[in-house]
Amino acid sequence: MTDAPNGAAPAQPTQVKMQVLAQYIRDMSFENIVAQKGLTGDVKPDVQVQVSLDAKKRPVEHQYEVLTKFTVQSKNKEDGGILFALELDYGGVFHIEGVPDAQLHPFLLIECPRMLFPFVRRIVSDVTRDGGFPPLNLDTVDFMAIYRQELERRAKADAAAPAPVPQA
Repeated sequence: MTDAPNGAAPAQPTQVKMQVLAQYIRDMSFENIVAQKGLTGDVKPDVQVQVSLDAKKRPVEHQYEVLTKFTVQSKNKEDGGILFALELDYGGVFHIEGVPDAQLHPFLLIECPRMLFPFVRRIVSDVTRDGGFPPLNLDTVDFMAIYRQELERRAKADAAAPAPVPQA
């Protein structure tokens, strides 16, 4: 072990502390189009899933709210008709300490959704099964890729925005 300069103890890395304080369904909608329209015949489902993320600081110190929004739509491959549509806004309240400010944003939008995802997967499976379809087991979501795509999208939007006109 090497000594730090001036005889001071070597700096210890800050211990990251994360605790899930609460989880909740903020909003959920499931539409069984097959039952509403009485579709018949051969059905070959094509399921599409879209995910969006949001996070914000809460008034209590070290507390953050993270929202995941899943939009799931199943269409018939044959005619493109919608079989079912599911929207789920699922949130969590987290107590987070020890994450440097520069790393907090990606931590909130990558690590926190990873903690929530197994519960979202279960809800989607239960709702689709209870709605009369085979249970839909969502594939694992790469939250890091979603985060990177959002950064790229914002960078392109900023680059495409016209420069502000200087005031005289």
